[in-house]
Amino acid sequence: MKILNQYNLMLVAGLFFFATSVFSVSAQVSRDQIEKIQRALQIIDFAYIDETDQEQLVEHAIRGMLKELDPHSVYLSADELRRANEPLQGSFDGIGIQFQIISDTIVVISPIPGGPSEKVGILAGDKIVVIDGESSTGSQVNNQMVQEKLRGRRGSQVDVGIFRRGASDILDFTITRDRIPIHSVDAAFMATPEIGYIKINRFSRTTMREFREAVDQLKNKGMQDLILDLNNNSGGFLDVAIDLTDQFLDRDQLIVYTEGHASPRQEFNSTSRGSFKQGKLVVLINEGSASASEILSGAIQDWDRGLLVGRRTFGKGLVQRPFELPDGSAIRLTTARYHTPTGRSIQKPYDEGTDKYFNDLSDRLKNGELVSMANISFPDSLKYFTKNNQRVVYGGGGIMPDFFVPVDTTRISTFYSRVLRRGILNTFCIAYTNENRLVFNERYFDAGQFVKHFDVDDNLLQRFFEYADEQGVNSPQIGADESEIYLRNQIKGLIARNLFDFGAYIQVSVQMDDSYNKALEILRDNTFSHLSIKYN
Repeated sequence: MKILNQYNLMLVAGLFFFATSVFSVSAQVSRDQIEKIQRALQIIDFAYIDETDQEQLVEHAIRGMLKELDPHSVYLSADELRRANEPLQGSFDGIGIQFQIISDTIVVISPIPGGPSEKVGILAGDKIVVIDGESSTGSQVNNQMVQEKLRGRRGSQVDVGIFRRGASDILDFTITRDRIPIHSVDAAFMATPEIGYIKINRFSRTTMREFREAVDQLKNKGMQDLILDLNNNSGGFLDVAIDLTDQFLDRDQLIVYTEGHASPRQEFNSTSRGSFKQGKLVVLINEGSASASEILSGAIQDWDRGLLVGRRTFGKGLVQRPFELPDGSAIRLTTARYHTPTGRSIQKPYDEGTDKYFNDLSDRLKNGELVSMANISFPDSLKYFTKNNQRVVYGGGGIMPDFFVPVDTTRISTFYSRVLRRGILNTFCIAYTNENRLVFNERYFDAGQFVKHFDVDDNLLQRFFEYADEQGVNSPQIGADESEIYLRNQIKGLIARNLFDFGAYIQVSVQMDDSYNKALEILRDNTFSHLSIKYN
């Protein structure tokens, strides 16, 4: 009989011994369970029909154990851990491009300003067709393949072949990889002469610096009130969520508290520091806003500091703590629940299993919750009252906004859906921008100028329709498609992105966003005074 790999046995045993020492598990029970696992692994190794990968078996065993606990306790291999941490740490090593895969081809949407690709002359619209001498087109092209080929150690080099419109031959470039920043603030601009807008996509190690810089810039432009967009922000670091919430609350106000079986209650309060203690505040949330986003939203609502606009948040009120394992992998273990200042637990139920838990969002759509507030019901047992004004709020599964905005299901026509899914809209906008880049650069000095003065007229729209026809999608007549107003907005937004950055795209696209427009309406009328919401 072969002896099971000693390292794997030590790894499994170490997990249980670690639990024994930290959580005071009975030593006798722990030894019994370790022996049971060891015996099971030995039996599999000895008697199973095929040869087994012992390291993989151990990983599957750990993943299986964690899956039985809750939906957010997970095992991450060393590589998975590195990739998961990159967005939160705020950087990675690579060549510095934003790209999309269109028709099995890597298309550069834009090189990151100051990054390695821009330095050697890579342009928006370039197609990467060769990487290190091998073809990079075809069915094998996916996001994972692109990352594996183009990311790498800082200082290392990669050779790429570029197909560029107007060039007769493939252009060869050698790019030296470097540290590439990942921004958590997607956009910051003045929505009106008095109202600023900031969109945050995650709570990372760079978020506070980016947020303070954005607030300072907007205040210098006259910002008095703020729209903070947390739509589809899935969370991040707990301490960053606390620091960001602290920017809005008065001193010594409870932001959040955490509590678990082995984690005594810990409270986190606001300080006197903060960049936006005064001024009206509206926070945009939706079903994709989770975890850290819900901490901030819950505190703002509970203290009557601002108003929430949108739809009920995801409902993740569990705190994960990382525990490193000897081989560089880690367990992210749920150790506590977090509660808003009024005591609300925002965690939605997960007692019906992981699949049911993660299907909750599709269930909300089927049940009509995303289109009508009348389809949402909260029992009186989950009723709470805000700290200052005693307004009714609810716990038990996500943060419910103060103003509900339904999903707009009318804007997606068949034509609009097809040109989006097939990448036709994006490809057209890249080509059109590149053809007219010099003219655009002379006419529009910054994104604000472009957003204010550029319109997608009938001539440009007709040109797009003709392009779609060439790609095999029959186009409607101008004025005949119910999605035309959104199509014009998307064309303008994608041109803005190709000219400037993703923030310019957001500045255009939010003009058609019902939650954004509702926020503007609230900030312009006397809603804050009517509801006694504190802002000065």
